[in-house]
Amino acid sequence: MTSKRIPLIVLLVILMAVPAAAGNTQKRNAALVSAGKWLRLIDSGKYGESWNEAAEFFRNSVSREQWSQSLMSVRKPLGRLISRKVKTKTYTTSLPGAPDGEYVVIQFKTSFEYKQSAIETVAPMIEGDGKWRVSGYYIK
Repeated sequence: MTSKRIPLIVLLVILMAVPAAAGNTQKRNAALVSAGKWLRLIDSGKYGESWNEAAEFFRNSVSREQWSQSLMSVRKPLGRLISRKVKTKTYTTSLPGAPDGEYVVIQFKTSFEYKQSAIETVAPMIEGDGKWRVSGYYIK
């Protein structure tokens, strides 16, 4: 009797985990779409618009002017985008220095006209209206 219960319990645990994993996959994918749209603004030099479309947390952390100046000095010299491929996308509910919430940390392997290999990290978060918006961006 006991040997039959163990597989049943394992099966129940697996079945309970599947919807959670599927939900996180949907969240990762929705965040990726949002990040892609946001990155296209940056790629086209629309730095002010990227600030407008960012998460409230992001906008409260840096002014529109500071953001635009930062991208002018860091991103613009890299030149036009050549390629961008998803390296990782990780769902989390906690990030250092940020309020608890739902985040997806996405790393892209990116190539630019004047920088062959770079890693872009974008962290969309879900806001109160249910939309994913970028809360952080880092390029290395």
